[in-house]
Amino acid sequence: MQIKREQISPTKAKLTIVADQPTLDEVKQAVLSSLSQNVKVPGFRPGKAPANLVEKQVDQSLLQSEFLDQAVNRLYVEAIQQEQLRPVAPPQVSVTKFVPFTALEVAAEVDVIGDIKLADYKKIKLAPKTSNVTAEDVSQVLDNLRGRAAVKKPVERAAKLGDEATINFKGTDAKTSEPIEGGAGEDYPLVLGSKTFIPGFEDELVGIKPGGEKTFTLTFPEDYGVKSLQGRKVSFAVTVTKLQELEKSKLDDTFAATVGPFKTLAELKADVKKQLTLEKQRADRTAFENELLEKIAAKSTVAIPERLIEEEIDRLEDEEKRDVVYRGQTWQEHLKAEGLTAEAHREQKRETATGRIKAGLILSEIAERENISVTPEELEIRMQLLKGQYPDAAMQAELDKPESRRDIASRMMAEKTLDLLRASSSK
Repeated sequence: MQIKREQISPTKAKLTIVADQPTLDEVKQAVLSSLSQNVKVPGFRPGKAPANLVEKQVDQSLLQSEFLDQAVNRLYVEAIQQEQLRPVAPPQVSVTKFVPFTALEVAAEVDVIGDIKLADYKKIKLAPKTSNVTAEDVSQVLDNLRGRAAVKKPVERAAKLGDEATINFKGTDAKTSEPIEGGAGEDYPLVLGSKTFIPGFEDELVGIKPGGEKTFTLTFPEDYGVKSLQGRKVSFAVTVTKLQELEKSKLDDTFAATVGPFKTLAELKADVKKQLTLEKQRADRTAFENELLEKIAAKSTVAIPERLIEEEIDRLEDEEKRDVVYRGQTWQEHLKAEGLTAEAHREQKRETATGRIKAGLILSEIAERENISVTPEELEIRMQLLKGQYPDAAMQAELDKPESRRDIASRMMAEKTLDLLRASSSK
């Protein structure tokens, strides 16, 4: 087989492949063997006739069609392996020369991952992150537990911090008086002082009695999650329809026993601290890995095909669309609230998408250089653990899909690579 490679761009290659006769002969024999199962040759059972007799009986157009399909696929796969290319999509293939069973030339254009120039990742050092669980952290969790178990008593007095107010509210732009998308609600239960709403909102409700109304203006924080509301002044019209006093249980051994299998308050506190410690350790680990990857990526260069970036933007937008539907908005309403066109919204995702792709390719390249792999035994153990966590039949079937196994194996590979990087950075 002869291969001529032309680099059209850093992320697109053109291969011109000329087959050798032994390859063509092998493909022809394989095709005839397959077709013989459905060809009747006098004196022979299906599949047992010699290839030369099958060839005389078979439809020639079918033979050539099957031959081309198999030959082109084989030539392309072998050429990709020989040239060590990493395709990201099916190729555009054309047959430029074909003399049945004696000559075949194929041209294939394919998007590929370009050159990856890695930083010297073993020299990049980063101090481990450690967050401690404080007594205040534990107290806050215990107070939340008491709040969820609190007895609610309707009251007619003025609201105070710690009460649960049921409210109807509507937000409008302070300048234009236009309604704010997602800025209205009815029969919404809000614990005053819980800091659920934007700063200042709950404080404004202190002193209002059931049935009372109040209009006030607040400025959304500059770092608010919805970009179109960042720093924006919004007027809220609020009605308190019901007010309930929350009578929290005394924090003692009796309360601990109602929360879980705890005999004493000390046991509950110890368990809360243990769970908080695990959560902070996971968060510290993730933050450390992200920062380490960012440092490596900043000193590395990767030629990324535009197709990969566009596909990642699609995934990011799909995730956001699901969240928007969950919040009861349409996509157009969401874009309007963000103050963006569909095109501008996609462009806003480009940097994040590019960063994700780059980080993934860097991890993959490091894994290859370090000969990191996931054995079938390791994958099977992980699969069984996951099946134990998700016993329902639908999830079991989902885990059994080949694409799910590939995805999990890929995650395991990334985990191993991150373990190596973390160990290396702390030496």
